Amino acid sequence: MSINSIDHDEMTEITDKWDIQDEVESQRQTKTVKSAEARRRIEALKEIRESGLTLEEAKELGIWH
Repeated sequence: MSINSIDHDEMTEITDKWDIQDEVESQRQTKTVKSAEARRRIEALKEIRESGLTLEEAKELGIWH
């Protein structure tokens, strides 16, 4: 594809439709999901530690992946 084959009007329309808020909101949702996953893993590790199991034992039992 050459630079001359780009439809500049189409590109302008696309950039007019793009909104930075959409991008920021998407990043926030991803961050929230990752934070929730991290909290669940931390809680699971705490429960394993409180039960007296080692991490290797928890893996063998299928509790930890």
